[in-house]
Amino acid sequence: MPKAMQYSKGSIIYFEGDMDDRIFILQQGSVLLTSTDIETGKPVAESVKNGEFFGVKSAFGHFSREETATVLVPTVAVCMTVQEFELLFSNNKQLIMKMLRVFSNQLRQIHKKTESVLHNIAEDQQTGMLAVAKSFYDDEQYRSACDIYLKFLIRYPNTTRKAEVSKLYAESKLRSEKQIMRNRGIDPSESIDVSNSSLKLFSLPAFERFAKEYEPNQIIISEYEPGDSFYLIQSGSVQLVKCVNGTKKHLDILKPGEFFGEMAILDNSPRSATCMAIGKVKCLEFNKENFELLITGNPQMALLLLKLFCKRIYDQKRRFRILCIKDTHARVADVFCMLAEMNSQGKELEKQQRINATFADISHWAGLSPEVTRDEINRFVEQRKIEAYDNYFIVNNILDLKRTYETRMNVATR
Repeated sequence: MPKAMQYSKGSIIYFEGDMDDRIFILQQGSVLLTSTDIETGKPVAESVKNGEFFGVKSAFGHFSREETATVLVPTVAVCMTVQEFELLFSNNKQLIMKMLRVFSNQLRQIHKKTESVLHNIAEDQQTGMLAVAKSFYDDEQYRSACDIYLKFLIRYPNTTRKAEVSKLYAESKLRSEKQIMRNRGIDPSESIDVSNSSLKLFSLPAFERFAKEYEPNQIIISEYEPGDSFYLIQSGSVQLVKCVNGTKKHLDILKPGEFFGEMAILDNSPRSATCMAIGKVKCLEFNKENFELLITGNPQMALLLLKLFCKRIYDQKRRFRILCIKDTHARVADVFCMLAEMNSQGKELEKQQRINATFADISHWAGLSPEVTRDEINRFVEQRKIEAYDNYFIVNNILDLKRTYETRMNVATR
């Protein structure tokens, strides 16, 4: 049962860095959440208002607290477990939508900061979509470029650039057909099916009318286009791609049971990434109009989305923290640490790690030029800390790389 806890002035409910699975709601009094800004290193403070929750993201995501919660005056806060919170959350439709929008906005703000650090030039939606299409065309991914040009023509039928884009669409289509002829009989990726809670939830026949199928390299949604639908992957895998200053960056690969496209639905903003089918993909597509009805009518789905936001916010902050490191050697070391953490999936890290990535992947995660990245990795190779191969790396002692990062960061802050 949720328990009302009394705290005296100056008490610390939890410290930054604590592992703690409790969730709190402020009943009366005043609580201040203090943390350190990733980019500037300066302290950040946020007051909790009566009736507001705190400690949700770290409890749901099972990662350490990102802030310290300090009591400013005699205070009463209700403390509950994740399970107790889920029960309360699932019966409150207004709370469901409010928290989803708050977390969606937090994730959007981190995306914006990341783009600022990468010096990614903001585009208007039409110019942005065409830049994304061109990046696929330049990489000879003509099927994907063709899809985006077609989406553009459908979204903006009265554009002044209609003739130009129609020509680009026709060229992409022709080149795509030639590629298909050359590659006929070759399936670039096998479809993957797994079972998890979200797949079980949407396996009922009633959801089949929302099903859509996509061919290999087909674009499901394009960066910059308006967001009016979101998706659940039933089978296959989806590649998330972002266009940064005209160059494609691979962000993530989503598997069956995962959602995508929900952020634009919640905050009425353009798409923040392009989603492309890897091999054959089957998705459930839900439109903007039935989103709120679907969420509030299916508490389990709302909880899945909330947990997804918690994870994505944590992951994006982890990646953003790397981009803010000034020391390039420490930055590359931390990229390997992050990729090792992703491989461990919450388990204790083994000393030797195989990292399935290329030099280009490390360059992307570090936000450094290929030349600088290669130089820094070669330094680790010379020190026998890393073995470099074409498509993977062997880190001989990940704890050693972590110490390298921490030592250089400590020197930088003196």
